[in-house]
Amino acid sequence: MAEKNKVLMKGNEAMGAAAVAAGCRHFFGYPITPQTELAAYMSKTMPKIGGTYLQAESEVAAINMVYGASAAGARTMTSSSSPGVSLKSEGISYLAGADLPAVIINVQRGGPGLGGIQPSQADYWQATRGLGHGDFHCVVFAPSSVQEMADYVYKAFDVADEYRTPVLILADGMLGQMMEPVVLPEPKTELPEKPWATCGHHNKRPHNVANSLYLTADALEKLNIERFARYAQIEENEQAAECIMTDDADIVLVAFGASARVTLSAVKKAREKGIRAGLLRPITLWPFPKKAIDETTGTAKAYLTVEMNMGQMVDDVRLAVNGRVPVEFYGRTGGVIPTPAEILAQIEALAEKVGE
Repeated sequence: MAEKNKVLMKGNEAMGAAAVAAGCRHFFGYPITPQTELAAYMSKTMPKIGGTYLQAESEVAAINMVYGASAAGARTMTSSSSPGVSLKSEGISYLAGADLPAVIINVQRGGPGLGGIQPSQADYWQATRGLGHGDFHCVVFAPSSVQEMADYVYKAFDVADEYRTPVLILADGMLGQMMEPVVLPEPKTELPEKPWATCGHHNKRPHNVANSLYLTADALEKLNIERFARYAQIEENEQAAECIMTDDADIVLVAFGASARVTLSAVKKAREKGIRAGLLRPITLWPFPKKAIDETTGTAKAYLTVEMNMGQMVDDVRLAVNGRVPVEFYGRTGGVIPTPAEILAQIEALAEKVGE
């Protein structure tokens, strides 16, 4: 990437710019720290390109506006931070139930409740397990840099359209507020056709209907089974992870997002001390990158997950490791970011325990 094409941007703004490049022309949201710069960026940009920016009266209203725009075939997005995403959960379930694509961004803050505005990763369970009621999944991307925030927002629109599903970007206050050089993606000139959209038929086809209400149990069961067949395709095709120094690692650290940045520093320090440590960074949280875990179990004597919560992703790591070796957890919560020194101390203690 040519240096001249790089621009210095805040993570929140880079996500907005990437969404515009991906063809998003409709944004509905409600302000909340630490994602507000994203909404502010869209409020300035959308009128200039013939798009729609609307600050809804609530998060509940915003997600239902996304539903309407998506049903009409538009690429549309909303963003919020932790408590705001909770308010959107019913609408996200409706989107999934109607097989409507949309991009939802969560720039996480500490919780539960109103919590604090400092960065957190305590919404992992919500994102991967409880983003709304009923039987459904959302694809979840976890960027760890401003560049990835742009790249995965851009990709999210394509994934959402391909599988007709909501896609969530799970960022955090640290990534949203930091500034880094970023190369923005090229604007899309063509978008996929959506023959299912409720955008008027001009008497050329039967009516399209966007709906998630099925009063016959057999009909709803059939639809859910069909949807889960699509989820199986997503699990097969879309798992993504980055592996750093894991080929010979005795201790594999697993961390995503902002935690992965700090963890990598600790892994490098451990290597300097002669400890064979490596980093496995999940990029998709759902589908969880089980294949990448499997590829490391041949050498790993233990796994250590590092998270900014009380222990959430560690459950998925344990499921993927399936009892082959120990899986331990280290985390900070409430908006506290773990330091490389803290993580290094955990690596050293674990190395001694497993006989590194």
